[in-house]
Amino acid sequence: MRLASLRHGRDGKLVVVSDDLAWYAHAGPETPTMQAALDDWARAEPRLRAISEGVNTNTILRERFHEREAASPLPRAYQWADGSAYVNHVALVRQARGAKMPESFWTDPLMYQGGSDVFLGPRDPIPLKDEAWGCDFEAEVAVIVDDVEMGVTPAEARERVRLVMLVNDVSLRNLIPAELEKGFGFFQSKPSSAFSPVAVTPDKLGDAWRDGKLHLPMRVTLNRKPFGDANAGEDMTFDFGTLIAHAAKTRELAAGTIIGSGTVSNRDADGGPGKPVSEGGRGYSCIAEQRMIETIQTGKPVTSFLKHGDRVEIEMLDAKGHSIFGRIEQEVAKA
Repeated sequence: MRLASLRHGRDGKLVVVSDDLAWYAHAGPETPTMQAALDDWARAEPRLRAISEGVNTNTILRERFHEREAASPLPRAYQWADGSAYVNHVALVRQARGAKMPESFWTDPLMYQGGSDVFLGPRDPIPLKDEAWGCDFEAEVAVIVDDVEMGVTPAEARERVRLVMLVNDVSLRNLIPAELEKGFGFFQSKPSSAFSPVAVTPDKLGDAWRDGKLHLPMRVTLNRKPFGDANAGEDMTFDFGTLIAHAAKTRELAAGTIIGSGTVSNRDADGGPGKPVSEGGRGYSCIAEQRMIETIQTGKPVTSFLKHGDRVEIEMLDAKGHSIFGRIEQEVAKA
């Protein structure tokens, strides 16, 4: 089942989207928004699946689905917590600045709580006031969970995943160091994120969704040129069950909480840092990682961060080459 939120007020209007992303049907007054469906998932899911069957077989009234008309599946959420499941990415960051990585990073996930009051739509521009802030994209996988009790195990947590989607977790890299030096985490350096047009139930992902991971390449283009093709299921040190359990160690998580994977990152086949797509590698899911590798190899970064007018696209295709979640496509705009 594929769900989306058309732009409507603050919380959108929930629709059920066909598997080919071409058609939609309204979810109806019982579940007017995505959050309403998640709040009462046990009763909402069977009805939404019936609508999904109808929209796919053209046996109910349906309308054309246009990704540009979609907001993020949850236009705002009660909670957005982003992990850092790909420790390769963290290791490169620290190596580039000559910092030793604690051994605990391999056993205890990093996680920050981001702003969730306003999410960007998948085709909304990225507002950037000052290019000197070092604007970067981060291509990630995210899940939306049902209610999660405190102290849940990773195995139990995997069963709480209701929907899967993609995210562009926008970062202002040049503001991060000063914020971290205060010892109190991100805030100004993490503006609004954008999510894919469509969120998908795990069963629709088939064998690609297993062990709490999504085993498919994350396709990223920058200014229409291939930039990244890292596999989201590989080199993922912490699966989503572990990330959810980490977030729920000391608190309950409300239905509609979003948990992110962190920047998808692969090592090269020889175990070294990943190579650019132009050199036959899988590339990168953020500019910072390419800059880190340039620093490690040559002593300084070459690739610039995003400028006004730059365009980033993030998408994931199934084994047949069909888009699963629709495409995040954003242009950096002067705020």
